[in-house]
Amino acid sequence: MLEKFMCAQRKKTEDRAYEKWERYIACDESPDPTVLQEINTFMSLWREEQNEDIQFVMEKGEQVLNFIEKLQFLLLDAPPSEVTEKETAQYQETILDLESLLHQKYNEATDRLLKSAILYEDFDTGNMQVVIKDKNVTFCIWGNLKKKIRFKNHVFGDTHHGFDLPKSLAVSSVAVRIFHTHYDHVSPLWLRCPRVTRLEDLDSEETTQHSQDSVGEPGEKEAREEPNVTAEKEIPPEERNSAASVREDTNVTANINEVTKEEKTEKESEILDVPPEGQSPEMQEKTSEEEEITDESTKESTKESPVDMQQFAPVGGVFHIDGLQLPPQVQQINSWSAVELLDDGLETYPYPPEEPEGTTHPPIQITLRPPGNVFYLKEPLIARWDPAGQQWRTDGISNISYQTQEGNITFEMDAFYTVAFLQDNHINMPYQAWELQPTSTDEAVFVITTVFAEVKIQIKGNQCKLAAIVVKEKKVLPHLVGKWMCPVTLKRILKKYGLNIFPEEYSYKYAGVNQKAPLTEFKAYQQIALVASAFAFGRSKWNLESGQDQVVFKVSEHLNADSVKDEDWSVYMFNGRRAQKLKITEESEAFSEELEEDTEFHSTLYHMLKDFASKEAIDKVNTAHFQFVDVVYQLLLDTRVLMYS
Repeated sequence: MLEKFMCAQRKKTEDRAYEKWERYIACDESPDPTVLQEINTFMSLWREEQNEDIQFVMEKGEQVLNFIEKLQFLLLDAPPSEVTEKETAQYQETILDLESLLHQKYNEATDRLLKSAILYEDFDTGNMQVVIKDKNVTFCIWGNLKKKIRFKNHVFGDTHHGFDLPKSLAVSSVAVRIFHTHYDHVSPLWLRCPRVTRLEDLDSEETTQHSQDSVGEPGEKEAREEPNVTAEKEIPPEERNSAASVREDTNVTANINEVTKEEKTEKESEILDVPPEGQSPEMQEKTSEEEEITDESTKESTKESPVDMQQFAPVGGVFHIDGLQLPPQVQQINSWSAVELLDDGLETYPYPPEEPEGTTHPPIQITLRPPGNVFYLKEPLIARWDPAGQQWRTDGISNISYQTQEGNITFEMDAFYTVAFLQDNHINMPYQAWELQPTSTDEAVFVITTVFAEVKIQIKGNQCKLAAIVVKEKKVLPHLVGKWMCPVTLKRILKKYGLNIFPEEYSYKYAGVNQKAPLTEFKAYQQIALVASAFAFGRSKWNLESGQDQVVFKVSEHLNADSVKDEDWSVYMFNGRRAQKLKITEESEAFSEELEEDTEFHSTLYHMLKDFASKEAIDKVNTAHFQFVDVVYQLLLDTRVLMYS
């Protein structure tokens, strides 16, 4: 039965090799982002292209985003045995290069557009206004051609983005760009593409017991600076290497058997500056010192200061709000069109201007409408990107007003910033309930209920899909429902659109949960996945009372598509080495480890269930497809329901 996990891994390896071969024999003209020579040639040729309009850049940008997505998926999905450290560093550097080049091209297109601002003159105001959008970006730009104070504010059509400028800017040669990228190329890579738990990282219990590194605060990850509007330059090699090194954790393990030797664990921990999840249960206990650190980090994130980037993350993309110098306009001389060309290219408009200390300047008022295809469970935190400090900050933003009925958010900024709407990564944690129920051969439904939402995931064969997302008895995010995908993609999409039910290694500090011994927890997920084709599982309230070294859950044999009745559930306990059926039920008054009558201990959950299961159920377990078992296992690992519920 355990061989099913290795079969699933071999199948994934074969599929990746086949996909690579199919691409090779197809002789596709588009470059392969994993081949350095091909992608470098693509970037060099595009970098040399000049005078591209915004529509062309948007079309080419979609191709670039596909390259980036493919590389990120490889870093997440492919095991270390298939992607070497050298290749990992190469993919990370390629991602940074592509992001930098894409932003540079949008700046060049903006400069070209501003040079012909008079062609986009609005009939009513005489000023330039342009709105161009596709599924990846929304591009809004306004040019102050008339320089009249009464036209100091503007709203961009159906986007509902707008601004209100101070009087000094209203009479200046300034252009305002609100450039909304539905993706996030600003936050560090480690935040946008966190590590995933891998099947092959599981090792023996004996190996795990040698991983005795202490739990510490994850170190401050390095990041790269967002390409500046005024300087269309490549990222310096030393900065690029620093950013790339952060993502080396992609192919390092994320679970209890992260290493095979204590020395290796210490070495990787020093390199990555994050605590290994392979520490012993004793090392994972919440000490008073850790609780104090958590309190401090929470306070730090709520005041006007750098945002805790482990607690919060941008949802809905990034808004680049820029004040730009309006370049000389085209002049018609007889049949000729003449324009003064500036060597500096696109330039920012300095605001506030450099003046003696103590001089105050009125703020810029901005109105934004968050994208309608994302979901904020609470009013989002508005933060600006600090390129120098490489972090999101809340200072510089004031007078925030949430117009709930209109769906707009208005705030004031003391300068032009890149901003984003941030949401607490752990707002859905701990979960209120979870249930895994088989529905047919190699099919199941996995339901997680949080304080705000109910997420129903359907599993079939080697894929899964969102069956429904319900918030306050209302279905939301319909565009995400019904699309089959792998667990890695499902995780990325749910987090992108504001529904994070996937804890990271540090999440226990923010979610306020009772920790479980990693060895016990992950072995339980493995054994639940093996029998999930014929048995239903669910949250037991006694899991909170069972201590750190044991997990408790409900189990019921289930061979039809109906819901499990309350009286059909039995309570089981597992500690990684021993499974047992408990005498208590969910309605019992107190927790007890007393065994059910006429039962005994077993070393695995499978053998424990076999004592009570029908022959049909056991046959179904033994014939379950290895890909189904693997998908169930990955979803359990990603959601960690035995610890976060």
